[in-house]
Amino acid sequence: MIVHEDFASVLREMATDAAVIDEVVRAARTQSPEVARLPEAETRRHVALVLPVVLARDGDPAAAARLGADRAAQGVPITALLHGVQAGRSRAARIAVLRGRAAGVPEETMLTALLELEPRVGALERAVVNGYRTAELELARTARDVRFQVLRRLLHGSAEAPPDEDVRRAGLRPDGLYRCLTSNVTDPVRARELELRLSVCGGLFGLVDGRLSGLAPRLPAEIEGDALVVCAPPARLDEARGLHALCGAALGAAEARGLRGLRELTGLAGETALAAQPALAGLLSRTLLGPLEAGDPFHRQLAATALAYLDHERRLDRTAAALHVHPNTVRYRLGRLEEVVGAAPGAEGTVLDTLRWWWALHTWLDG
Repeated sequence: MIVHEDFASVLREMATDAAVIDEVVRAARTQSPEVARLPEAETRRHVALVLPVVLARDGDPAAAARLGADRAAQGVPITALLHGVQAGRSRAARIAVLRGRAAGVPEETMLTALLELEPRVGALERAVVNGYRTAELELARTARDVRFQVLRRLLHGSAEAPPDEDVRRAGLRPDGLYRCLTSNVTDPVRARELELRLSVCGGLFGLVDGRLSGLAPRLPAEIEGDALVVCAPPARLDEARGLHALCGAALGAAEARGLRGLRELTGLAGETALAAQPALAGLLSRTLLGPLEAGDPFHRQLAATALAYLDHERRLDRTAAALHVHPNTVRYRLGRLEEVVGAAPGAEGTVLDTLRWWWALHTWLDG
């Protein structure tokens, strides 16, 4: 294939350009709601592997087949997968034309080059479909797929609840109590490894909406490594859908705080509820902390000290120990914060007063 050298350079740069990858990911998620339900990082992982294969004849040619196989394991319909692939393909072509024009490549040359890319793009799409169908057939031949379909119907809001007979065949008791859980693990290989660790106490696990999720009568005391697992208290199976949604929301709040390991849903109740109201958080932050300057290191120090003060039960000694400073330093910084904003979280105050300050400080520091 002969391509105008300037245009070939454009395509090679696009293959690893983070901004291009973001655009392609956004297009795929916009055109395919099923793909959009997956974690964005999961889609980005595959796009980053596939783009170099198409645009630069580089990378792993088997990446497209793995994309199809992973989406089959994650329960994404093949039509939804192809909608996402084709939307990403169209967006990449549009970006290539815009960048080619900027590089002075003639329109006719770009058209010829893009047409010559079609066989490679077609081969990629066939590899996606073949990977999907192969994985689908392998899953269909196992009892594991039957169990996964039961799990998905128990947890997914758009599916009908399975009959009791199917629940029993999946190894669950229709009248039993189970802990619903959701993790931040999306890669099928890592998901299988985590599933083996979680299933020592029994239960049913699989990739639901792209994340390893499940139902278990009991869970291990802790989870090692960098996985994050949010679990709900024991509940009936007819409560699993609502709890799965809550675990997903709590997972986002926990990830934002950099948490890892096994985390109780109830222990994340405050962060989850507050994360659901970003507009109110912004208003509260501006109201209580408006005079603080985000770019001023001293102001950030004052806010961080006040937050640590609240996190340590408004105790000067415990806050000082956590920050490795003298209690008088904590007292001084709280006083300076009060001078700047007109108020500060004091030793007295209601639970709601503390909540408002904690939320405002967290929002301001994260913002």
